[in-house]
Amino acid sequence: MSENNNMPLGGIEWSRVLKKLSPYTIQKGLRYLKHYGLKEFWVRLSERFEPEEIPYGPWYEQYIPGKEELELQKSRHWNKKYKISVVVPAYRTPELFLRQMLDSLLDQTYDNWELCIADGSPEDKGMEEILEEYADKDSRIHFQKLEKNLGIAENTNAAFAMASGDFVGLLDHDDLLAPNALYEIAAALERDEMTDAVYTDEDKVTAELDEHFQPHFKPDFNLDLLRSNNYICHFFVVRKKLVEQAGGFRREFDGAQDYDFIFRCVEKARKVAHVPEILYHWRTHKASTADNPASKMYAFDAGKRAIEAHLDRMGVKGRVSHTKDLGFYRVEYPVDGEPLVSVIIPNKDEKESLKKCLDSVMELTSYSNYEILIIENNSTSPEIFQYYEELKTNEKIRVIVWEGEFNYSAINNYAVSYANGEYLLFLNNDITVINPRWMEELLGHCQRKEVGAVGAKLYYPDDTIQHAGCVIGMGGIAGHMFVNMPRSRTGYLHKASVQQDMSAVTAACMMMKKHVFAQVGGFSEELKVAFNDIDLCLKVRQAEYLIVYNPYAELYHYESKSRGIEDNKEKVRRFQREIEYIRCHWEEILKEGDPCYNKNLSLTKWNYSLKPIERLKHQMR
Repeated sequence: MSENNNMPLGGIEWSRVLKKLSPYTIQKGLRYLKHYGLKEFWVRLSERFEPEEIPYGPWYEQYIPGKEELELQKSRHWNKKYKISVVVPAYRTPELFLRQMLDSLLDQTYDNWELCIADGSPEDKGMEEILEEYADKDSRIHFQKLEKNLGIAENTNAAFAMASGDFVGLLDHDDLLAPNALYEIAAALERDEMTDAVYTDEDKVTAELDEHFQPHFKPDFNLDLLRSNNYICHFFVVRKKLVEQAGGFRREFDGAQDYDFIFRCVEKARKVAHVPEILYHWRTHKASTADNPASKMYAFDAGKRAIEAHLDRMGVKGRVSHTKDLGFYRVEYPVDGEPLVSVIIPNKDEKESLKKCLDSVMELTSYSNYEILIIENNSTSPEIFQYYEELKTNEKIRVIVWEGEFNYSAINNYAVSYANGEYLLFLNNDITVINPRWMEELLGHCQRKEVGAVGAKLYYPDDTIQHAGCVIGMGGIAGHMFVNMPRSRTGYLHKASVQQDMSAVTAACMMMKKHVFAQVGGFSEELKVAFNDIDLCLKVRQAEYLIVYNPYAELYHYESKSRGIEDNKEKVRRFQREIEYIRCHWEEILKEGDPCYNKNLSLTKWNYSLKPIERLKHQMR
């Protein structure tokens, strides 16, 4: 794998902290400190206010489309011009917020829309007057005054009932759409008529609309990330027929009614599309869950129940629990039966590393039904062969001899021919176990029918991250995420610490179904040293299986932080050949971008930093 150009972690940018200080934020911080303690408070403060290499505010000002582009969008000819019904459950909306939300619809460059507002505050005559004013101004704006507040779920259902469009989009009463939001949605729908649902990226904006912050740049549809967090959230647009099939919102999930609804829609959707553009602005204020999550614990309990209900509908066994980060969840998939796992460990000479690895596996692993295949390749030291003799007494361990030249791919393919297990666990000889249930964590995921391979979270001995999933294109070809970040940190939107689907994980610790390995042809033997695990994972993805990153399988990887360079002509030529192999075989994903990442994020930094703006980035789509 390629090395990343790592950005120093740095400290806290105190100027940003001071800018955010107010009686409310101080109170909020003290609540967090009291609940989580000083250590966790400091970690969170460091993550929140770490110096930004590219500050989002100025970046956003460059990012938004100019007047000329917006005018051009208005003149586009559409082959299929879908009507989009934007539904809004409203309740005691402050006048300024209400007007700004309404104006954001009137500013849309796409004109085939309607706004359906269900107003659950019958006593608020001021709201009614504003809604009447806007409805008189534009016939696309409709509202219904409800007799009483029915709660957010039923208020939304009342808005659904008003919708006459082909698609329905969910908008909160105090939030805003970017002027090109519906245009980009319509363009995505026109590109593929199989699309039944589509979502966009989003950011937060202050109540005064004077600062955009905390952008959420999302991956394409990601099942395991959705089971970890409602990352789809806003702006979500779904075919109206699917809304009817799903049955609208359910009041028993109030607080996470949109999470439950999204699950029921994507379960039925033929295709879920993603528009990687900031098109929704989530307003923060004191009553908003966007700014004060601890104020609505019931919402996070409802989110947990939404995941449980989803798993039940899908016939999937899994135990859902809260994480320390509210709104983020863990799903534990129980192991079905006791299938045999074949642990494959290539080794040359490294007695001490191998012994340390084997001892940790044998002593700490709680799962018992496994075999270990050590692939001896060209060792010369007497000590290692003496150690092999000692291992013969252990019925779980076999030593298999590879007599050819070093070729990581060929060695592992050879080993698989000797493996008796249904599941293959590729393991480096410089790995040691941390948590006893690491193998169950990998196996529980790997047994899922849609999953082809599972990767672990790996640390250097100094408790900094060595691997937390791989991104294609990072550093040129592929690279590990969150390298050198302290173990205590969770990273951008907690991505280092939540289960999610990735395009690739490292084979330093990777479990696969044996039949999937055979189906995709195993490791490509043209890749003797580099990128063989990347290529294998991409073949698994191409075969329509998921690659899961599971941070709850934790191990140490004693790989040096300062890796050796390709220091002779032969190695350089070999490395260049392997780079060209990946570029030739995986040209599309390198060109289009990793679907588990986001085009607006850097390919030179491991920490989900912003990519510098390239002018003229926006083109007619």
